[in-house]
Amino acid sequence: MTSTAFITHRECQLHDMGSYHPEAPDRLTAISDHMIAQGLDSYFAYHEAPLATLQQLGRVHAATHIAHVKRASPELGIVHLDPDTAMNRHTLQAALRAAGAGVLAVDLVMTKEVQNAFCAVRPPGHHAERNAAMGFCFFNNIAVAAAHALAAHKLSRVAVIDFDVHHGNGTEDCFKGNEHVLMVSTFQHPFYPYSGTEHPAANMLNVPLGRGADGEEFRRVVSDLWMPRLRAFQPEMLFISAGFDAHYEDEMGGLKLLEKDYAWVTEQVKQVADESAQGRIVSMLEGGYSLSALARSVTAHLRALADI
Repeated sequence: MTSTAFITHRECQLHDMGSYHPEAPDRLTAISDHMIAQGLDSYFAYHEAPLATLQQLGRVHAATHIAHVKRASPELGIVHLDPDTAMNRHTLQAALRAAGAGVLAVDLVMTKEVQNAFCAVRPPGHHAERNAAMGFCFFNNIAVAAAHALAAHKLSRVAVIDFDVHHGNGTEDCFKGNEHVLMVSTFQHPFYPYSGTEHPAANMLNVPLGRGADGEEFRRVVSDLWMPRLRAFQPEMLFISAGFDAHYEDEMGGLKLLEKDYAWVTEQVKQVADESAQGRIVSMLEGGYSLSALARSVTAHLRALADI
């Protein structure tokens, strides 16, 4: 059995917010090209992402938000929902595929077709709040996936791990106060979206990192803070908001992580998954805008997931 699913869809590359925009179609091309160059493409079970349904989106998003995104979809040109979040005529389909990828990933893992899954999708999702698109995100892909695991597969406890350079404010908004979800995260602070530190709910372990924090500091946070909380919670499935913009080469932020740090944290998450979740992990791409660093970091993450 191939242990790791790789889920994507060509429509995710048709979403384009303009030639200036860092969240560009080339991100997915860089990942797939590097995987091929490293000879890794044969190790994964490939699946096309389905479209998320209204029911699946509605578990974490208000009906008014879903309707607003659909209504905003243009027939021509680019329409901005906020200064850095825009839609072309392919964006809606791409966003539905990105959310649907997580749903499929959950189903594949829960039915034991694969041990874990990585979703190479865009637009990303962790800034999308229950009733708002923002920060390049339209629907909250990781939240849709986690909610699907709880509702459709009757799990009682799931954990979300977010190591993007930006705080996953949308995921926090979707799950704050939800006793079935634990979220642990690191993020640069103060930094967009300037949240995560003001009285978080009891099920949120948000750890801000100052500009310049490196892998040593990150690993200390994971070991000393994340791991005890994750183990105490005993999640039945783990979800990773896999943003790679905390890499030292990524000019989007000011943290200094390396590929080896992403491989290491993936191994730590796998330990918890093996202890309480039968190894079940779903990882979804979030940020990462330096194409070379992104491709190398995703590959390191995938090697760890698939035990290559």
